[in-house]
Amino acid sequence: MKIVVLDALTFGDTDLSGFEKLGDVSVFQTTSPQEVQTRITNCDVIVTNKVVISDFHMENTPTLKLICIAATGMNNVDLQAAKKRAIAVKNVAGYSTDSVIQHTFSMLFYLMGHARYYDEYVKNGSYSKSPIFTDVSRPFFEIKGKKWGIIGFGAIGCGVANIAKAFGAEIFYYSTSGLNVRDDYQQTSLDELLKMCDIISIHAPLNDKTKNLLDYEQLLTCKDGSIILNLGRGGIINEEAVAKIVDEKNIYFGLDVLTKEPMLENHPLLSVKNKENLYITPHIAWTSIEARDKLIASTIENIASLN
Repeated sequence: MKIVVLDALTFGDTDLSGFEKLGDVSVFQTTSPQEVQTRITNCDVIVTNKVVISDFHMENTPTLKLICIAATGMNNVDLQAAKKRAIAVKNVAGYSTDSVIQHTFSMLFYLMGHARYYDEYVKNGSYSKSPIFTDVSRPFFEIKGKKWGIIGFGAIGCGVANIAKAFGAEIFYYSTSGLNVRDDYQQTSLDELLKMCDIISIHAPLNDKTKNLLDYEQLLTCKDGSIILNLGRGGIINEEAVAKIVDEKNIYFGLDVLTKEPMLENHPLLSVKNKENLYITPHIAWTSIEARDKLIASTIENIASLN
């Protein structure tokens, strides 16, 4: 079997040697749209994380039998074209659930505990000059007794709920699909969730129902001092609205996903004045060592099942 891995750089230093047991492997760290067709010519299996595979590529690769998406989302492959040409497409689900849950709390604690301010306070020498042993200029609250709203209540949303409950939070959720219903937590409307919750985390997919789900008007209804975390998909929150409201109202935002990735150089979020209320990470919630190992192992299993 001829196997082509198109964007290995996204896996970091994860061991990819398992692919070699399955056939002749070509590994490319990155692949531009112009390079795709040349690299997949005469291959049997494509492994892609984010590289787009179109009907054109399938038409011009008659040997192709399987497209392995080393991710959960499948929007980078023309699924109808693959079905028409009897090319199997396999993704990997659930590999990063624990990693994303963990990063949700990492982002929360960074914002809630004013980590940026206090780290700089000590390192710039201010603490050494303090007349007292502590600093309470940036007050923080406890999770216990607070209302936590979760948008998107699949495996990740439920996992966040369970841990937040252990901290003593009161859990509310809004299922964007309407299909995920749990009796042990309180289901509510999106409007009510935004108005009453102190912490709001998003764990939903991007689709017609969720695009710009939180726009400027919705964000205005959020409580003063609330924390909003997006670990679902970019585009669920209108980023221009975030850039505007973060300088107008005391709301904290943690974003691991953006509409365009990598981030645009002139993105409005880079110019906000109230930088302490904004924390952005470069789509890393899924990337724990364990999650990447699971991803590659499952992808290898998907290829092995072809035989």
